[in-house]
Amino acid sequence: MSKKIYISGISAISAIGNNVAENFDALINQKSGIGKITQLNTIHKNEIPVGEIKLSDKQLKEKLSITDNQAYTRTALLGITAVKEALKNAEISEINKYKTGIVSATTVAGMTSSEKFYLDFLNTDFYNDFIKTHEAADSTEKIADYFGIKEFMTTVSTACSSSANAIMTGARLIKNGLLDRVIVGGTDALSKFTLNGFNTLIILDREPCKPFDNERKGLNLGEAAAYLILESEDIVKKEHKKPLAELSGYANANDAYHQTASSPEGYGASLAMLQALENANLKPSEIDYINVHGTGTANNDLSEGRAMLKVFDNKVPKFSSTKAYTGHTLAAAGSLEAVYSVLSIQNKVIFPNLRFKNKIQEFNLIPETELIRNTDIKHIMSNSFGFGGNGTVLIISEINQ
Repeated sequence: MSKKIYISGISAISAIGNNVAENFDALINQKSGIGKITQLNTIHKNEIPVGEIKLSDKQLKEKLSITDNQAYTRTALLGITAVKEALKNAEISEINKYKTGIVSATTVAGMTSSEKFYLDFLNTDFYNDFIKTHEAADSTEKIADYFGIKEFMTTVSTACSSSANAIMTGARLIKNGLLDRVIVGGTDALSKFTLNGFNTLIILDREPCKPFDNERKGLNLGEAAAYLILESEDIVKKEHKKPLAELSGYANANDAYHQTASSPEGYGASLAMLQALENANLKPSEIDYINVHGTGTANNDLSEGRAMLKVFDNKVPKFSSTKAYTGHTLAAAGSLEAVYSVLSIQNKVIFPNLRFKNKIQEFNLIPETELIRNTDIKHIMSNSFGFGGNGTVLIISEINQ
């Protein structure tokens, strides 16, 4: 059984950058990626702001040498782009040298393509290969095939906590000796289905979102893909690797309060945080920074804030939400924010919570609003809370020298 789980590679493509370096540059320079819709064909194009990746499907295919006659959805293309960067960052050239698997998360799945054709498919003899890409597993299979991953693959879809759960699942596979190395993360592209769905729930802000602000009006949807390479302690020692960080703790909990809302008291969120701390063998006082879920909705920020006050006994460490940069990237959010947590540890910085002005009236919690440099960060808590009360917390730690 592997004693420790190391992070040896990271990747990110989002509204603020097409790779990790571009994402980091935007974060430290406080450049938000929230803006008008340009890629998605929707009647809400000039009405609802989103965090959109500016590369077209055609540009993504060209970068990956994928032809137009191959049925690759935008979800799969973003996932492959990110995994390619993660493998390069981890300096992995022989994918199957060790027992390697992939745990990939998505919620949108192939809807970006199938929603364009399903009416024709139902009402006429029309058919094309994109109909088969609708299922969640399609993007995982495409990624695995592209890189020749043969040992193991599975797909996680637990709403907004999906990729955090993918990371936790990958860690457990290594811990229990089933795999030596796991590519973990998530990919989601914007679709009309999700945009219309969240719009129907009346939780979309018509302006760039304001997480943890008293005047918050909702979230901005975004699209992204982010993956991490998890490796066992044995591989790291054998290959003389210098990992980026350690995945020291993780936990999942569910308050089963409502299909789309978190419990007002934050019961599930506090349970996940407490169990993650126990898993990491850490005290609450040892957490230096929290990358909060922080969507900007009335329910989420209030619930998460109350949970943090309970877990940290009213002594909440520095915290901020990075969704004001990228939008809420759904299944990719947990892994994207885990990558940002690794960047925080590596560079000793805390990214500011954009557009915050007034604290939530129900409690006295104020996120970081200025970039903090040269700060001592040893342990970061990264929160991901999804529909149905499904909440997952990761703890990412500095490597002990």
